[in-house]
Amino acid sequence: MDSNQGAKPLSRSEFDQIFATCSNKGKWGKDDELGALNYLTPELIVQASKLVRTGRTVSCAWELDTQLGLDNPNPVKHEISFGWDTTFGDSGDLRIAGDRFSMDIHGDAHSHLDALCHVGFAGEVYNGVPLKDAIDSNGALKQSVNLAKNGIVTRGVLIDMPRFRKSKWIEPGEAILPEEFLAAEAATGTKLRTGDMLLFRTGHARKRSEEGPWDAANKKAGIHSSVLQILSEREIVGVGYDGDGEAVPSNCEGVTYPIHAISIPAMGLWTMDSLNLEALSKTCIEENRWEFFLTISPLRIIKGTGSPVNPIAIF
Repeated sequence: MDSNQGAKPLSRSEFDQIFATCSNKGKWGKDDELGALNYLTPELIVQASKLVRTGRTVSCAWELDTQLGLDNPNPVKHEISFGWDTTFGDSGDLRIAGDRFSMDIHGDAHSHLDALCHVGFAGEVYNGVPLKDAIDSNGALKQSVNLAKNGIVTRGVLIDMPRFRKSKWIEPGEAILPEEFLAAEAATGTKLRTGDMLLFRTGHARKRSEEGPWDAANKKAGIHSSVLQILSEREIVGVGYDGDGEAVPSNCEGVTYPIHAISIPAMGLWTMDSLNLEALSKTCIEENRWEFFLTISPLRIIKGTGSPVNPIAIF
């Protein structure tokens, strides 16, 4: 199959053309901070809710990872803050335990939702906002993850590349090109449309589970930048990846993370990284459908550049 190494490298001018073609700058007004979330209407949410038929629910996230690893240099810190030896005044036999955790929101081992302020390109974040006006030392000034506080609930569609290829996973370093992406989409029996959330499986989580962590920051499977033109035309609200969408190393001249650079600053796509789509893949096969009702509920982090997230697919 075509790979990142086999694909023609993108020149900076070709990248810039895709960026311009996909750009939603000004589409919803100069002050818009929601980006592609504008595509999602109440009518589309009601329509998506009708996909619930069996009541089966599936988590699409990893457990919070407290283990130091090649792809997890900053693991989650989790500790008991008070235990059974703590009493609360005149509480008698009552005992209460409590804990706390802290984590980096972004990374290759934490399932998370990116806010639109998370990525800037050429001095701007989404909708032409200068970097200095988007984030300061105290957090996001604009386009924070809290703008999605009411949740993203819509139709989810799984495109399962390993199933399409009849392989365990897509090898790290490979980039899926538009022709293969469209063929895999056709194999689902459905087509991405306005307001959808695409979940894109490379088998990253299966490889990690079976073979152990690797330096994913420097080698992972993803999509080719040209695929984003398809996603732009379909007017989807966002994408969730079991990697982060990037084919690493990049084959784009002068742009290390071209997928993020176009998806977020240009398109305003709400993007989820480092999901675990293995259970979802098995469920789709068992249910014989690759569309479902999807709920995404980020934490209400007022100035956050993102949030831990546990997307739930409902069949």
